[in-house]
Amino acid sequence: MRAALDRYVVVAVALLILAAVMATALGIGAVHVPVDRVLAVVARRCGLGDHGVSLLEDQIVWQLRMPRVLGAAGVGAGLAVCGAVLQSLTRNDLADPYLLGISSGASVGAVTVLVFGVSFVGLAGATAVAVAAFVGALGALFVVLVLASGRGGTLPPARTVLAGVAVGQACAAYTSFVVIARGDQSAARRVLDWTLGSVAGVRWGSSVVLAVVALVAVVGTTAVAGRLDAFAFGEDSARSLGIDVTRTRWMLMVGTALVTAVLVSYVGAIGFVGLVVPHMVRIVTGPRHRVLVPVCALVGATFLVAADTVARSVVADQEIPIGVVTGVVGAPFFAWLLRRGRAES
Repeated sequence: MRAALDRYVVVAVALLILAAVMATALGIGAVHVPVDRVLAVVARRCGLGDHGVSLLEDQIVWQLRMPRVLGAAGVGAGLAVCGAVLQSLTRNDLADPYLLGISSGASVGAVTVLVFGVSFVGLAGATAVAVAAFVGALGALFVVLVLASGRGGTLPPARTVLAGVAVGQACAAYTSFVVIARGDQSAARRVLDWTLGSVAGVRWGSSVVLAVVALVAVVGTTAVAGRLDAFAFGEDSARSLGIDVTRTRWMLMVGTALVTAVLVSYVGAIGFVGLVVPHMVRIVTGPRHRVLVPVCALVGATFLVAADTVARSVVADQEIPIGVVTGVVGAPFFAWLLRRGRAES
């Protein structure tokens, strides 16, 4: 009973922090909107009264900033959950959502469209880039799974990691060659911006997709939290508890890869969220996935919303890629985690 109560308290605190960060982010920009007016706009849109909201406030908060903030929250939550799952499945502290070469495969599709300027299945612009990135991510996933699968349909973690590294390097080589061979500076700039990630192009339609995908990832992962707990003690222990190890690993590997593919296709490859957030949360919640997963989602969402707010406001009249911000914050924190683990060992 006490453990359940503590779990709800941790989730509630994380949810309140996320709400506060999102409300603050909605007010920050070229035109500052006080938090109380932000809340008034949200309340009006939720049918809780008019509160004297002006047309300008509504357009800035709801039409312009809300999709971006909601999209950042969805991406952060999804990446954090996928990172937690893959770290448990592979028992590898360095595992992240891009373990299976997803981001590199997505880069192949996106770079092909960005550099050559071609349409994709009749689409053009940002939509063509997103679709091409998703197809590239799925292609990389397929190759990795073919290379990694063993006899009897098993999916050994070590082979999976090696296959992901190999496919990722091959895709990175293709991306570099295309950019260099093309020799187009503007195309190179667009490729760099995409590979570092950005939620600047997220609109209402895509933000809803990102939020729904993240929600599905959280609910689905929480439903199999017990199986993930069993994997922490090794495959033999999981089998002794009646868990179909091969089927569970395939299901979760493919599931996290598909979620990551969708997220990356919309916003590019944003690093460190799925790597650092699960470690950060384990310090507070411990390894039990029934608590770890929802808190990871909330902390990941908070982290990326805050990072995006910094990315679009720290330099006047210029936006820096969100991947730069997550790297600046994530790399030192991960170094601290390594030092902390070394001191405890």
